[in-house]
Amino acid sequence: MTDYKRLSNKLTTLSDAIGTFVSDGSSLCFSGMAGGQCVAHTYEIIRQKKTDLVLIGDSPCEAGDLLAGAGSLRRMEIAYCSYAVAGLGYNFRRAVESCIPREIELVDYSNYTIGLRFLAGAIGVPYIPSRSLLGSDIPVYNKDVKIERDPFGGELVSLIPAARPDTAIVHVSRADKRGNGQMFGFSANAENMARAANHTILTCEELVTTEEIRENGNLTIIPEYCVDAVVELPYACHPWNMPFAYAYDIPFHSDQLAQFATRENFLKWLDEWCFSAESHEGYLRKVGYERLDQLTRIERKFCKLKV
Repeated sequence: MTDYKRLSNKLTTLSDAIGTFVSDGSSLCFSGMAGGQCVAHTYEIIRQKKTDLVLIGDSPCEAGDLLAGAGSLRRMEIAYCSYAVAGLGYNFRRAVESCIPREIELVDYSNYTIGLRFLAGAIGVPYIPSRSLLGSDIPVYNKDVKIERDPFGGELVSLIPAARPDTAIVHVSRADKRGNGQMFGFSANAENMARAANHTILTCEELVTTEEIRENGNLTIIPEYCVDAVVELPYACHPWNMPFAYAYDIPFHSDQLAQFATRENFLKWLDEWCFSAESHEGYLRKVGYERLDQLTRIERKFCKLKV
């Protein structure tokens, strides 16, 4: 059996990475918050018709809503599934409220306590104590959260169970073929996801040499020993932004969300942008490289980077 983490060259394709490390019934997590959403990865999971998945995440809006609409999920352990100011995902609401296209078991956490779950998984402990959630109804409905007395001080604390997903799917700014991943900007829980998961698929906007990684080693948030596969995947977050790479394509996303308002139009969207596109490269061609280049120029101008 191949020990992928020990390979010195982990380069592969997105299709092969998903096919190898995501199985029916797998538990998954995706990096990304305030941008950096794993969109291309989600479309590939849907193309391969993976099913009965468990999604663990803080705010996996794009992945959560798309997978819910595709009928890929049986359980979601999340804080929320919302398109920022646009509101709750239409597919997420249809699944939870009306079991369309299937019933999904929903387990509530807060953003903070989901982060604690990944931290616990990353450092190899079964749970993390916290005073968070004590003032909420989440422990009433989520029986995985335990309320106990602190053995040292005697006060009540909530015990937050560790998250150990089968596979973490993490997108970073750049990486080398060995799996050392560097992030420019906000990483959210990415580094702890990679450490908590049994397998990690690392995708990057740009593939660079190990020598370039070592020149700025302090930017390496994910080391190679956590990673099973590396995929160079530019514009993987579109229509979301990727910090210091490209801007948020608001007009595109507005049209997308308008289509998601009905089940019929969502399925048409999937057919056009997921299945008919056939791959991420097909998706990018359909979006248009001139449009994508413009998003890059906007982001670089905003961040005052040389174009």
